[in-house]
Amino acid sequence: MSVSYRQPGVVLTDRRFTVPLDHANPSGETIELYAREVVASDKAHQDLPWLVYLQGGPGFGANRFIGRPAWLGRALKEHRVLLLDQRGTGASTPANRQTLPLRGGPAEQADHLTHFRADAIVRDCEAIRPQVTGGAPWTVLGQSFGGFCTVAYLSLAPEGLNTALITGGLPSLDAHADDVYRAAYPRIERKVAAHYARYPQDVERARRIADHLLTHDVVLPNGYRLTVEAFQSLGILLGGGEGSHRLHYLLEDAFVRTPRGHELSDAFQEQAQGLLSYAGHPLYALVHEAIYAQDARPTNWSAERVRAEFPRFDAAKALAGDEPLMFTGESIHPWMFDCDPALRPLRETAELLAARTDWTPLYDPARLAANEVPAAAAVYHDDMYVDTGHALTTARAIRGLRTWVTDEFEHDGVRAGGPRVLDRLLALARDEA
Repeated sequence: MSVSYRQPGVVLTDRRFTVPLDHANPSGETIELYAREVVASDKAHQDLPWLVYLQGGPGFGANRFIGRPAWLGRALKEHRVLLLDQRGTGASTPANRQTLPLRGGPAEQADHLTHFRADAIVRDCEAIRPQVTGGAPWTVLGQSFGGFCTVAYLSLAPEGLNTALITGGLPSLDAHADDVYRAAYPRIERKVAAHYARYPQDVERARRIADHLLTHDVVLPNGYRLTVEAFQSLGILLGGGEGSHRLHYLLEDAFVRTPRGHELSDAFQEQAQGLLSYAGHPLYALVHEAIYAQDARPTNWSAERVRAEFPRFDAAKALAGDEPLMFTGESIHPWMFDCDPALRPLRETAELLAARTDWTPLYDPARLAANEVPAAAAVYHDDMYVDTGHALTTARAIRGLRTWVTDEFEHDGVRAGGPRVLDRLLALARDEA
């Protein structure tokens, strides 16, 4: 039974659906999907077109908004919005260290997780769409990985779409994970250089913290082992509009003087563990490289292997000389499954996924080349998370897709510039801009 309730300016309704775990076997095992319907209070009884939002990730549930902030307020002017927790995330039959053992051992868990990529998410959307819209096509807004899902939607089921809107999420149609990370590390270097240019005092602060971690065994309050590589991964912040400032504030008061000498402060450790832990989104770590897998080649810990081709990211070498410490960005590494207590029980499962060779294509270039769905994408100049070159190549491969390339926002532009970004994309898709 659906339950409705109110927040300032909106009426919310909890929606739950049952879908096949494997859409190729519709009579087999099922899982539950959760979604939150949102409508403006003054339009609650109107017959409005639907917009379904696909969150970035993979592995994150949909935003838990309060009221109508960011892009949501603009969307609610003319849509009912469905905030979908993609399978395995949020309240949609979650997949994590607590639940995955119900599947069996690591091999069974790895097999299970092959059903949690963009193609399955698209099939979920198509399975629930008739129940939500009565069969009418809907608009999809895909942020980051949600944009990857939207391109898969245009490939697999364009008949379900009225309009496709993408923010920071045009994937390469054919790049292997190795290609993705070879393009990523130079972008990350540029972001780190820009951070140090803005906050030159952070060069010495980061080196001091890294040196401390190379010579001390630091375990955070939640049991996370803070290695120098883990500290470097905090550079993931640099892909967001406020990320450089947040990193700066994290670094500025990292140490406190104690009877045993200078140690990393409790405040620093508390913030660091919140940023580093995958307890709330373990699928991000488990299937992250699999979102790039489309053939018989294993991903084989691509980010870790490719990192070795960029020696500036070697912290020990940087500290042995006078080089600034290089932070890293959006990448998953095998050591994370040793450091993070939320991931440790899943280490063998992750290894099996990294070795897998039976991945299937996620996109259909021929169908995209014949696309008839009105579509628009925001492409952020020098996006740290999604390569701009790859994105523009894909944009040219999708018939009729219109792009807005901007350096006004970083990867989180749909949050930072919400109404304006959505306005621009809707106008482009409708050929009004």
